[in-house]
Amino acid sequence: MTSALAGFLSGLSLIVAIGAQNAFVLRQGLRREHVGAVVAVCVAADVLLIAAGVGGLGTLVDSHPAALAAARYGGAAFLVVLALAAVRRARTPGRLDPASSGPAGRGAVLATCLALTFLNPHVYLDTVVLLGSLAGQQDAPWGFAAGAATASAVWFTALGLGATRLRPLFARPRAWQALDLLVAAVMTTLAVLLVV
Repeated sequence: MTSALAGFLSGLSLIVAIGAQNAFVLRQGLRREHVGAVVAVCVAADVLLIAAGVGGLGTLVDSHPAALAAARYGGAAFLVVLALAAVRRARTPGRLDPASSGPAGRGAVLATCLALTFLNPHVYLDTVVLLGSLAGQQDAPWGFAAGAATASAVWFTALGLGATRLRPLFARPRAWQALDLLVAAVMTTLAVLLVV
């Protein structure tokens, strides 16, 4: 197996797991709000973090547990806030009707996307430490990194743009309620796992 293919499969296996960032990309894709910008931010962040890991930052992050602990608690608090917002939305479910509610501002959407990415300690463990150490075991570590970055681009593009196929389902308020409750459950679970 080539290093690039190993990187692609390793990256995909880590990225596809349901998490706060994926739930956010799915929601933005369903709402058709700034999907291209959200996908671009997610991919660019992964490329940056993968490159940092292959470049040796993983060893540095691993040797500073206090910084990782601060990120863990800050990330958990942020996830709890997002979970509460999702529960609040689920209490008054709407339907997918762009005419009835204006889109969220691009700045707020991108700020949330960046926070979901960089306040999540698991992103550092997965992309910087784990992928960085796996790349170090390859004959071509930067080929591995390119494969992992390609997996990120493929996944986030498919998730963001593929969500439009689900729009008819989300024309019903109950579907939005179910999605928001799922998002709240995922974010709460991740917050608890970060703390314990």
